[in-house]
Formats: sequence, structure tokens, C-alpha cells
Amino acid sequence: MNIQLTKVHGSGNTFYLYEALYDEQFNFVNITKQLCQPSNDGGADGLLMVLPSSVADAKMRVINADGSEASMCGNGLRCVARYVCEKLNVNEAVIETMHACLKVKREESIFEQLPTYSVEISPISFELSSLPMKVDNRQQLRHEIIPAFSEEIPFTAISVPNPHLIGIVDKKYIEDTTHQQQLAAYLNSENEYCPDGVNVSYVQPLSPEEIFVRTYERGVGFTNACGTAMTASALIASIEGFVTNSKVTVYNPGGFVQCEVSNNDGIWELALIGNATVLGEYEFEIKDEKIQLVHFQPAEEQIQYEKCKLFVKDKIESFL
Repeated sequence: MNIQLTKVHGSGNTFYLYEALYDEQFNFVNITKQLCQPSNDGGADGLLMVLPSSVADAKMRVINADGSEASMCGNGLRCVARYVCEKLNVNEAVIETMHACLKVKREESIFEQLPTYSVEISPISFELSSLPMKVDNRQQLRHEIIPAFSEEIPFTAISVPNPHLIGIVDKKYIEDTTHQQQLAAYLNSENEYCPDGVNVSYVQPLSPEEIFVRTYERGVGFTNACGTAMTASALIASIEGFVTNSKVTVYNPGGFVQCEVSNNDGIWELALIGNATVLGEYEFEIKDEKIQLVHFQPAEEQIQYEKCKLFVKDKIESFL
């Protein structure tokens, strides 16, 4: 049997996208593990499944490269937002995710003619039980140094709803990833703090309206970008006074996004704005639960995004 998939990315966070008729139409975990192998045309970070929904315009599921399922993915949601809005010929839609129905909409491009979408990031919780995470008898971890993690990096734990550990760091921790690699690998193996693992992001404030974020993503490893991590990082940088603008530009190894951070009567509201780029259309044959590429039609959009990457590279080098 042959299936058609679209390869997409948000900020360099790359996925295959497939509109499924129902959750168990195929063994999607097995398919995802094969699709994401680097030997398979460069691989990907996961599979985005677009499914029917009884409560929204569509439902999104996210299968990570290792076969685990993410509760949300901001970069992936932008790509699903574009797919759904173009299919329905609308500028706004509502997408059902594991924990919430989220608003998405088409936006003006953030760089030249890149297709750009904004997505709501919710729900937000600082309760350690929501990650889950255990640190002594604490209920929350808010910009504090935990010696077992680091003697000098203050960390915040937050779920949005994916679990994140956000550290505000000096430039040396961005230039050398050793510490982040070791901590993240530990917290995503058997450990006493995070039984289900956690996304670990190191954040370098650049200006009152700009930050740089590098993320070690649970189930993936170091990634070009993680949408919920970038949004959570913008929120923490705002709360702790490292940025003062309500719209924060977030640079990452894969590009950049804008994150809107607002407080409505004590309730934080977050939106992630960035590209939703199509890399190409793929046809795979599935036979005996093995996949084989049959046909590939590249898209031209990535040429535009390469210009964006050069812009980001120059911008980051000017700071770092």
C-alpha cells in the first residue's frame, strides 16, 4: 500500500505530516521510527498526524522520532495550522491537541514571503506535579539554583503542557553545549527528578526584546528548535525581567520566531509566531510494516527559508 506524506518544518524543526482517517489506521509508531532515520532522506524530528475532531476543525497528534508521543509541539502545530487553514480556505482555525483546543491563524510574514502562522500555547503550569518533577519537597521551581543541576545556573520548571526546565545562562554555556548535554541526558534517563524526562533549554538574553534558545528535546535530543520551549523561555525571560517587550524575538539554531507574552488578570497568555514551510511531497510504499520511498517532489519554499537562516546566522554572530 502507498501513502502520501508532506515534509514540513517550523524553525528547522522537521516533520512528516499525514492526514489519517483514524488513530490506528497504521502502526504509526513503527512508521515514524523509520521515517525519522537520518538515512531516510535526512530523517525528521517526528510525525504530525492530522485527524478528524468532534470538538475542533482538526486534531493533531505528535509522534517523536523515538516513537514516544508529545502532548504538544508549537513548531509542528504551525505546520498543521497551515495545512488545515489551506484545506478549509480559512485564515483562522481551532486544533485539538492532547490537553487543549488551541486557536491558530495566518499572520503577516516575519521574514520576506515566508508563510507564517501564530498558534496559542496552553495550558501553562508552574506546579512541579504537572511535569512531573520532584525536587526536595518543593511545589514549584522558579529561577532557582539547584546544586545537583548546576552551582550557577538558575532554573525554572514549567509545563506548557510539555515539560520544560529552563535555565538562564551566560554566553559560555551557549558556546559550549557540554553541560547542557550532560544534564539533559541525565534527566532523560533513569533519575530521581524527572520520571518521564524533560525538555532542557538554555537561554541567553540578548537585548530587552531578544533571546537565544538551545533545546535538548525529550525523545529527540538537541533540535534546531522546539516551539513550546521557545515560548516558555520567552515567558521566563519576561517574568524575570531579562526582556521587557511583550513580543519577544527568539533566535535558535534553526531560525527565529516571535513569542507574544501577555498577562490577563493574573493569567499568562502565550502565542508562538513563525514559519510553516513545506519541504516536499513524498510517496512511500508500506509492505510488511517496512517503508520504502517511491517518489519525492521537492518544494521551492526552502530557498526562501535559507535566506532567513543566513539572516539569523549573521544576527547571532553579532551577539555571540
